[in-house]
Amino acid sequence: MMKNIKKYLSILVMALLFNACHNLDEINDNPNYVNETHPQLLLTEIASNAFQVEGTRALYASRMIIQTGEENNYQFYKWGNGSFAPYNELRQITKMIEEAQRIENSNYVAIGKFFRAYYFYKLSLSFGDIPYSEALAGETGNYQPGYDSQERVFAGIINELDEAAGLINNNETIDGDIIYNGNPTNWLKLINSFQLKVLMTLSGKEQVEGINISEKFNEVYQRGNLINSLDENAQLVFVDQQDSRYTEFNSSSYASSMFMSATFVDLLKELKDNRLFIIAEQTSSATSEAKPIEDFESYNGGDPTANYSLISETLVADGNISKVNARYYTNPTTEPHNILSYWEIEYILAEATVREWINSDASQHYENAVRANFEFYRNHAEEYNMYLSEAYVNQYLSQENVKLPVADKEVLLERILTQKYLTSFLQGGWTQYYDYLRTGHPYFKFTNANTPPKRFVYPNDEYNNNTRNLEEAINSQFNGNDGIRETPWWLN
Repeated sequence: MMKNIKKYLSILVMALLFNACHNLDEINDNPNYVNETHPQLLLTEIASNAFQVEGTRALYASRMIIQTGEENNYQFYKWGNGSFAPYNELRQITKMIEEAQRIENSNYVAIGKFFRAYYFYKLSLSFGDIPYSEALAGETGNYQPGYDSQERVFAGIINELDEAAGLINNNETIDGDIIYNGNPTNWLKLINSFQLKVLMTLSGKEQVEGINISEKFNEVYQRGNLINSLDENAQLVFVDQQDSRYTEFNSSSYASSMFMSATFVDLLKELKDNRLFIIAEQTSSATSEAKPIEDFESYNGGDPTANYSLISETLVADGNISKVNARYYTNPTTEPHNILSYWEIEYILAEATVREWINSDASQHYENAVRANFEFYRNHAEEYNMYLSEAYVNQYLSQENVKLPVADKEVLLERILTQKYLTSFLQGGWTQYYDYLRTGHPYFKFTNANTPPKRFVYPNDEYNNNTRNLEEAINSQFNGNDGIRETPWWLN
């Protein structure tokens, strides 16, 4: 009986295999498999992913928060491997560009080139040299791309942004656009503005692959069409729906052992800056004593270089340290997240004026930036509006330690970069940390044993899957040492 069952099963399997092979062409022509799509369907997901809040790592590194439950590697400047995850997004962007070219729609190509520039910029700042010209060629069989020098990557980014600006068609709306609701002019403004940001990142360089940095900056500035109001912010507005809520909503880490850093809190207190009330909570002891919200002494931060257990045993135990304002993790829509804002562009233009890259009014750009950020919080933290009035902002700008002095270039840069830093809590990702590496402003406290890292270690997957090309890149940049304190080209 068992032998007959096995025999019938054998015959049945062979018949199924024969039938499968016979109908292979029909399977390959499965009508449910779509190999073409409109780029608008890809744009929505690409934009949503790109504009999410990047989390707390940059906040630890930039001396805005500290950890008291354990030693945080980002706080103590001990991080290691970074991630090549942005290449996954770049694959989707490549597909969007291909589909846009198929339907001959230049706006989606332009936006695709912007997102390419955005991700390659982030990747190169994270590591140094990266796969660029040979990247994303897996469909052609190249699974081990060579690395381009960081200088070549930045030159490519600048050129791609030029190409993107030239492709925008203002007469054709952009479907699937959750950032600018289909307005191509605003995308052009973002492309030009982001190019200014890239060029300012290279403030320590005179040229990149023959491109004069200051002259190119002035050229883009004179071109016009820059982000010129809060309405043109490159931001994602969150809504109270599944998968569309504020990125940090319901994050338990904020309510546990995460507290504010003294670096950030003390600076806001020194400037009598009411944005402190929006970003931080009063200490628990101040709350128990019913001290008013506007009492600056009811806020306190912890030393970012002190041992975490010591902070816990003293400030936390005594109720004398502030948490992050609960609105960031209890409000599902909190505030939009900007990857590039009107105030950041105004700070960049103020800095460019001080560096004499453009002929403009640094004080006006600076004031525009300060006012814009206060207005942003008036719009999105309405319960604190009484502390953010125009009259208060006028008074704030009149302070001697806030307004721009007349002569000293280094003091001018310090004021501009410090105010820019104060606008970056859970906004703009790692921008504030890279500004610190670039300029030294504002000052970040650290121990001699753990100086601020300048990059991430390359991902382990690259060591396993692209060994030869990776080793060549490490040798050419850092004499074989893939360390976090090695100096990449942009900081040399």
